[in-house]
Amino acid sequence: MASYFPPNGVISNHASTRTSPASSPLSPPLHQRSNALSNRLTSVLSASYADSDIRDALETLSLRGIHNTAEVRRQLRLDVQKEVVDSNAEIVRDFGLIAEQLKRIGTVISNLNQTCEEMRKHIVSARQETTPVLEEASALMKQKQEAETKQQLLEAFTQHFIVPEEDLLILTSAEEPIDDHFFDILARVKQVHRDCEVLLGGENERLGLELMEKSSRSLNSAYQKLYRWIQKEFRSLNLEDPRISSSIRRVLRVLAERPSLFHSCLDFFAEARDYVLSDAFHYALTDAVSGTGGDQNVKPIEFSAHDPLRYIGDMLAWVHSTTVSEREALEALFVADGEELARGIQAGLSSEPWSRIDEDKEVTFDGQKALSDLVNRDLIGVSRALRQRVELVIQGHDDPVTCYKVVNLLSFYQTTFSKLLGSQSNLAELLETLEKFTFKHFETLMQDDVNNLSTDHLALTPPLDFSPPQFLQDALEVLTSLMKTHEASFGAESVSTNLDNDSTAPKENRFTPVLRAALEPFLDLAKSSAADLPNPTIQTIYLTNIHLTTRTAITSYPFASATHLPPLQTALSTLRMDLLDIQHRYLLTSSGLQTLLTALEPFSPPSSSAPPPSGTTDQQPPNLADITTLPAFHPSALIAISQQLDDFLPSALMDATDNLKRVQSAAFVKSVTEEAVEAFCRDFEFVEGMIIGADEARGRVDVVRGEGDENEEEQEQEQEEEEEAGDKEWGLRKLFPRTTGEIRVLLS
Repeated sequence: MASYFPPNGVISNHASTRTSPASSPLSPPLHQRSNALSNRLTSVLSASYADSDIRDALETLSLRGIHNTAEVRRQLRLDVQKEVVDSNAEIVRDFGLIAEQLKRIGTVISNLNQTCEEMRKHIVSARQETTPVLEEASALMKQKQEAETKQQLLEAFTQHFIVPEEDLLILTSAEEPIDDHFFDILARVKQVHRDCEVLLGGENERLGLELMEKSSRSLNSAYQKLYRWIQKEFRSLNLEDPRISSSIRRVLRVLAERPSLFHSCLDFFAEARDYVLSDAFHYALTDAVSGTGGDQNVKPIEFSAHDPLRYIGDMLAWVHSTTVSEREALEALFVADGEELARGIQAGLSSEPWSRIDEDKEVTFDGQKALSDLVNRDLIGVSRALRQRVELVIQGHDDPVTCYKVVNLLSFYQTTFSKLLGSQSNLAELLETLEKFTFKHFETLMQDDVNNLSTDHLALTPPLDFSPPQFLQDALEVLTSLMKTHEASFGAESVSTNLDNDSTAPKENRFTPVLRAALEPFLDLAKSSAADLPNPTIQTIYLTNIHLTTRTAITSYPFASATHLPPLQTALSTLRMDLLDIQHRYLLTSSGLQTLLTALEPFSPPSSSAPPPSGTTDQQPPNLADITTLPAFHPSALIAISQQLDDFLPSALMDATDNLKRVQSAAFVKSVTEEAVEAFCRDFEFVEGMIIGADEARGRVDVVRGEGDENEEEQEQEQEEEEEAGDKEWGLRKLFPRTTGEIRVLLS
C-alpha cells in the first residue's frame, strides 16, 4: 500500500502546485521541480492499475470511505502501519496459544508412545508363547490336506486301476457267458494295461509292474477263453449256410489283437470248412455219403463221366457255385468289419512284435485279400479232388476236339476264378495248370496222328486227281471244329493282327498254338508227299490244291488267318507264278509261236538291267533283214507255223483252261489263264513287230540294190532264181498275216 501513495504528501503538494503555480522561497529551482514532476508523472503513468494488489488496495480504500485530503493521506499511512502492528501482535498471541496446544499434544504423544511400547512388549511376550502352538497347528493342517489328497488319489487309483475280483472272474471263468458285460470288463482291463505304462515312468515302478503283470494275466486268460469259445461255436455252426452272428464277429475283432490266436482260429475254421466242402464235393460226385440218402431228382456228377466235357463242366460249375456261396457267407466277416480287424491286427503286432515277418514293412490288413485267402484254404481239398479227376478223365480220352473244348472250358473258369479270388489263388493256378495239362494232351494226340501218318505210305500217296490227300482233309475238318469251338468260346477277343514295332510278323493269339499242333504238321506231310509225283507240273497242281484247300478252311476265321494266312498267300503266289509259266509255255508250244521266239532270241533287245557280255561292247545289233534267212522264217516253215496258229486259236482258251482242270479253283485257273494269255499276246506282238521290221528292212535293201550299178549280174541272177521259185515278190507278212488285235479278240 505504501508503494502507491507517495510520501510526505507529494500528491497534495502536486495538487497544490497545479492549483498555485507560484513558487516559495524555499522551493528548488524551477527546472528541478519540472524534472521531479515529470519523473513522478512517468512513474504514475507507467504503473499498472490492473494489478490485483492495486485493485485490492483501491477496493479497501473504497470500503473505508476515505476522502482524498492532505490530512487523510498523512494519517492513512500511520493508520495502516498501526493496523499492521496490531495484526502482528494478534498473530503472535495466536501462535502462543498454538505453541501451548502443541506442548499438550506432545505430552499426549509421549503418553501414547509409552503405552504402545508397553503393548509391544506384551505382544512380543504373547507371540513367544503362541508360536509353537501355531506351528504345530499349521503342520497338522498340512498333514490333513496331504492325507485328504492321498485319500482322493487312492480312491481314483483304485477305481481306475483295480478291477474287482468278481469282474475278473467273469473275464476268465469258462462258466461265465460271453456277453456285453464281458466285453466291457475286457475293455476296462485293456485300458488299465495301457495306463500302467504311465506308472512305469514314475518313482514307484514296482506298482506299475505288478499291475501290468496282473492285467496281462487277465487279458491272456480272456483271450484264451474267447479262443476256446469261438472254436466251440465253429464246431456247432451250420457251415452249409454260415451266418456268422454278431458275437462271433465281435470275438474275431477282439482276437485280431492277438495275431497268433487270430490266425490259429482262422486255420481251425479253414480246416473245418475244408473237411465239410470236400465231403460235400464227394457227395455231389457220388451221392453216396454214409447214412444219408441223396435227392432222387439230382443225379450224381459221376454219371456223366463218359462225357469228359459235361463231366468236367459239372464239377467246375459245382466248385464255382460253392466258391461264390462261401465268399458271400464270409464277406460280412472280413469286408464289413475290415477296418476294425485292421486296427486290431495293427495293435496285435505292437503287442506281439515277434509275429511280424518283416520289421521294416508296414503291415496293412486287406479285407478282400483275407477273404479270398480264406476261401482258397477252404477249397484246398476240393481243388485236390478236382485235379485228380480232371487229369484222370483227360488221360483216358483221345478225341482232340473234345480235349480242346475242355481247354476252353478250363480257360473260361480260370478267368472267372481269377476275377473272383485273384490271379494268385489256388483255384486259378490249378485251372491254369489243368489247362496246360489238357492242351499238352491235345498236342500229344495230334502228334500221335502225325506219327502214324508218317509211317503209312498209302495215306501219303497223292490221289489220282491230285486233290488234297484225305488225311489233310480230315485234319482240316478237325481244325474247322476247333475253330468253331474257339470262336464260340472267345469270339473276336482273341484276334490280334497288330504288328510289332520292329517286326512285320503279326502277333500271336490264343489260337496260334492250336494251329501249330493241328495244322502245320499235317500241311508239312501233305507238301512232302508231292515229291513222289512224276513231273513238276503235276507237283505244282497238287501243291496248289493243298494250299487252296487250307486257305479256304482258315479264311473265315480271323484269329486263324491272322497268323497263318500270310505264309499261305506267299506260297500260293509262288505256285501261281509256276502255273502261269506252265500255261504260258503251253500256249506258246501249242500255237507254234515258241519256234519263232526261239529263232528270234538273237534279235531280242537286251535287258536294261543286265550288263552286256564281255567282248560285245562294240558289237553291232543284228540286221532285221537277216530274219528272212532263219530256217524258222523260210516260207514253207512260216506257212506251217501260221497254219498251226490258225488251228490253235479257235479252241485255245478252252484248251488252256483244260490244261489246269485239276486245279480245284476255277477262279484261280481263270486268273492264271488270263494272265498267261496276256503274256502270249505280248509275245505275239513282239513276233509281229519283228516280221514287219524284217519286211521293211528287206525293202530298203532292195532299194539300195536298185540304185547301184555294181553287181548287176548278181542281182539279175538272184532275180532269176526267185522267178524260178515262183515267188518273186513274197514277204514274211504275207506268209504270217495274223495281227495282235485278232489274237486278242480270239483269246478274249
